[in-house]
Amino acid sequence: MNKQKGKGALANTYPASFMRGFTIIELLVVVAIIAVLAAIVLVNVTGYINQGKNAAIKANLATVLTNGAVFYDDNSTYDGFCGSANFTGPQAAIAATAEAAICFVNDADTAWCSCASLKTTGDEGAAATFCVDSTGYKKVSEVSADCTARCTTPATGGCID
Repeated sequence: MNKQKGKGALANTYPASFMRGFTIIELLVVVAIIAVLAAIVLVNVTGYINQGKNAAIKANLATVLTNGAVFYDDNSTYDGFCGSANFTGPQAAIAATAEAAICFVNDADTAWCSCASLKTTGDEGAAATFCVDSTGYKKVSEVSADCTARCTTPATGGCID
């Protein structure tokens, strides 16, 4: 037999020009597999990013809850709490997550409410909002996606489900 060492059985059958690399079909199959795997990873990563943003919103609004109590202790009123430069207001707390927040103080300046929309994830739906108020209430609700409807109650100033 006229076999060359290390070339295998195909060395005698095909010319050397056919033995150089991969075919276009093989390369396309590999690219398609990589694209499918990348799409799967991208969907999961986006969900985790949104869950992280929601956790940041909830933590920031929990901080606003504490700041509201300190503000009331210092001033005996909530008048000016939402716009105070001395305390982290809801707008400043939520600004880092690039979401919109609302802060409302009731007519008597005895109560306040703050609400922010959450990102859609596996845990929170498209209409999910997180609301905190001066009574210590803090809860996610999927009843209304409108934070204004959850907070603007002139008499109570508290969150509505």
